[in-house]
This record gives sequence, structure tokens and C-alpha cells, in this order.
Amino acid sequence: MSSHREAPEIAKDPVADSTDLYAFVSPDNPDTVTIIANYIPLEGPAAGPNFYEFGDDVLYEIHIDNNGDGHADVSYQFNFHSENTVPSTFLYNVGPIESLDSKYWNRRQFYSVSRLDRHGRGRQLAEQLACPPCNIGPLSTPNYASLASAAVHNLGGGRTVFAGQRAEAFFVDLGAIFDLGDLRPIANLHATFGLPGLSAAPGVNSTASVNVHSIALQIPITDIASGGQMPTDSSKASSSVGIWTTASRRKARVLTSNGGTGVESGPYVQVSRLGNPLFNEVLVPLAAKDKWNAQSPADDKNYVKGVANPELAGLLNVLYPGAFPNLAAYTKPRADLEAILLTGIPSGIVSPSFSTFTGPKPADMLRLNLAITPSASPNVLGVVGGDVAGFPNGRRIADDVVTIELRAIAGATIPLVDPSFTPDGAIADVSDGVTGAGLTLLTSFPYLGTPYGGYSVPA
Repeated sequence: MSSHREAPEIAKDPVADSTDLYAFVSPDNPDTVTIIANYIPLEGPAAGPNFYEFGDDVLYEIHIDNNGDGHADVSYQFNFHSENTVPSTFLYNVGPIESLDSKYWNRRQFYSVSRLDRHGRGRQLAEQLACPPCNIGPLSTPNYASLASAAVHNLGGGRTVFAGQRAEAFFVDLGAIFDLGDLRPIANLHATFGLPGLSAAPGVNSTASVNVHSIALQIPITDIASGGQMPTDSSKASSSVGIWTTASRRKARVLTSNGGTGVESGPYVQVSRLGNPLFNEVLVPLAAKDKWNAQSPADDKNYVKGVANPELAGLLNVLYPGAFPNLAAYTKPRADLEAILLTGIPSGIVSPSFSTFTGPKPADMLRLNLAITPSASPNVLGVVGGDVAGFPNGRRIADDVVTIELRAIAGATIPLVDPSFTPDGAIADVSDGVTGAGLTLLTSFPYLGTPYGGYSVPA
């Protein structure tokens, strides 16, 4: 999956676990960019009595690099704190929550937002902003959409923010992918290691009917663009920015004998990060995943080997004997994947006017060309599907990043940098068989749909 439970240590710390990052030019407000950073993987909607919330002891950040050095030039910081307003009850709420200041709502969460430059200088944009409650059910949260709408806050300067529970929009067949790569649509071709054969079948969405916690930010393009100028030439490197999200905790924590969170001190230490989907998940060795989570994109030269020679590409012809002979015979470093994931794609590779290139420094960042306008007819396969407004040019919510990256690893993008390579015919069938069909998204900010309710969630 994109980055849910992708490393041993962060899997033990879900409130700090970056699960998905989206970044796109806002389709209904194209002078702005929307960035959505999701945390807390696989939230079961029926989660009482202690429902999900952001970590009061976690520093959440969204970073933007607009000069290609792998360091943040602009960062937005989010700090949360929770309050109990009905201390005598064990319940999250003691009656219907019909407003963000409902007297029946016991466990509330608020946050502040700050904007910093590359030197850590900046200012607080807002404080004491209210999160909505979790979606509990028809009696506790009878009009959830209105509660969520009330939690969309204007920060001034053309900036808008939302932080709270949303429906999970990432789709993937985890059960198949991590069962030794037996992709259901082509499972009949799997080697099965001498075990009984498998039959081809539709994919199963492992993330259906679960929720996440989202930090969504809509900001003017000029807020993050190089030099604060609106870019107009999509072929220039200065038109693209790199985006990633992090979560950090204080260096020291001392527990107290009377319960509670204890005492924390010292500087913040990064424990999670996310740029491109599936990077740490698939391209970083298990023994290095926790270290990767703690590092800056500026240090990603240490992970070029895993991109240039991806383990999964070598396994495909083993798992599916004879299906990928051209890929199996290809011994050159994967310059296509290095461009897609570590430097951005230079102009002239896809087309003269298309680029996500930010410079030669390798860094895992979700790159977004700010001069490319939203597509009138989006294709969920993004650039691979001929839609240059989609992944890996940023990432829209409905982009099928699993299929895109599986096909890229299988060799679909090699001809972009090496015309002598002929992709294997099986590439057209490479997919986990899951699409975004059935996703309920909003047409305006924060775009992610209403979270599933604990009472009415499908079985």
C-alpha cells in the first residue's frame, strides 16, 4: 500500500504514520494547489469508546522544495491538542453532536498552523482551529457533512485548511500483493512454487470502508513557487516543486506513575516521511526502512541503487515464468525510474512541454508542475495514460498509483529513456485489479469523502 505500516517502527506508532500524500492544482480553483497529508492507517469506523485523533505529541509538517536541493524552502507546521469537556463520563459524547461547540461532545481536538521559510523563520497563521469529531453514527453525528464543512477554516492570504477524519481513498489489493505477488488478474500465470495453481480473478480492495485522518491545505501557487512567481512555462525546471510530509516526536519522553502522556523535552526527531507513493514500501530494503523514515530527501543518494535496480523487477520473471523475457534480459540501470522518482522527468522525454524535473539531485519528493492546468478529462493512469496532469506529475486522489508504478517497474516506461527496449506484452495486464470505482469524493476542498460511520459501515 502507499505507505501504511511500511516500516517496523512506524507500524507501532500509527498517529505519526504518514499513509498517503496528494498534491494537485485545484480543479475548481486553478490558481491554488491542494496538498493532502493522511495519517493513521486503516481506521476502523466502529472505534469507540476512544475514537481516533491526531497525536497531541506529534509535530506534523508539509514541506515544499522549490529549488531542487532536497531541502524545504517552505514548510507548514501543524500542532494539535485535545480537551475533555465532560470529565465525569467515559464516553466520547453524551448526546448528539450537531455543532463543533456542542455541549454533548466530550473529546475535542484543536490545532495551530504555522508557515516557515527554509531557515525556520515564519509566523503562526492560526491557532485553536477546531477539528470535526469522528463519524460515529446517526445518533451521535446526525449531520456529519455539516460538521466537516464547519471545520474548513480560512487562514487568510488565500489559504484554506481542514484537519480531521475522512474516508480512505487509496485503493489496493494488499492480500494479493504481499502473498508473494500473486496479482489476481494474472494469478493463473504465477509460478506458485509448486503449490496448487491459482485462477485469475478480480482484485479485492483491502482498504474499502476504512478511514484516515487528513491534513488538507489549499494555498495560492505563488505561496510555494520559486521566487513567489506564478510559473507559465511548463518545460522549465523552475515550474516544478518537490513536496513531502513528515511527522516528528520530541527526543526524550519520561513516563509518570500517575498515567497520562508523561513529560517530553528536547528537539523534534523525525519518525515518518512520505513523498512518492510506495517508495519506502517497495524500493527500500526492510532493514533500512526505519532509517529512511528518519532522513531528509536531501540524503536519498543512499537509496538510488534500489531504484536503479528494483528488486520487484527482478522477481517478476521468477513469479511469472516467461511473461517478462525482455525485462529479464534488461541489465541497464533503470534511468526511467530514477527520473520518475528521484529527479523528476526532464522536458522532451514525454513531450517538449512536459517536465517534472527539479534538478539532478536525487530526492524522493512528489513533484508537481505548477504550470500544468487540471485535466478536463482525467485519466486515472496519469502520464502513463496520456494525462500529464496526473501522477507522477503530483498525485490526484483518484490516480491509480499502484497500477502505474507496477507497470513502470515492469518496463512500461523504459522506452522513454531507451528506445531500443521493447516492453513485454504482459505489461498491459499488470495490475492488482482494483480501481477507484465507487469512491465518493467531494468536488471541492477538502475533496476526500465523508468518513464511514461506525453504525452504518458496510459489513
